[in-house]
Amino acid sequence: MEPDKLEAFREMFIKRIEGLMGEAGKTVSEMTVGTESFPDVTDRASQESDRNFELRMRDRERKLVKKIREALERIDDGTFGICEVCGKNISEKRLMARPVTTLCIECKTKQEEQEKQRGK
Repeated sequence: MEPDKLEAFREMFIKRIEGLMGEAGKTVSEMTVGTESFPDVTDRASQESDRNFELRMRDRERKLVKKIREALERIDDGTFGICEVCGKNISEKRLMARPVTTLCIECKTKQEEQEKQRGK
């Protein structure tokens, strides 16, 4: 991949991490400050449900940050955009749609077919 395109991906990844980390920090501060107690059981249950949802979202984002950091490592070591299964280049179109991918579309399709056959 061309160096300018790699640099564009790097910048996109760094901005995405910064945004995700900012959201995580905001969530932590809101959860520690917003310890309001509701006398109504329904209101309390609603608050707990909202908190659980927020925590699930942050957990997904934590996993995404890990994948982004791994993609940055692949940029650094020269393997970004190369399929980890077949070794072919991953299309730029696929990388634009799913920048953290490690598989070309053909290998990903095969993987999904195998998972479907195993009943996952």
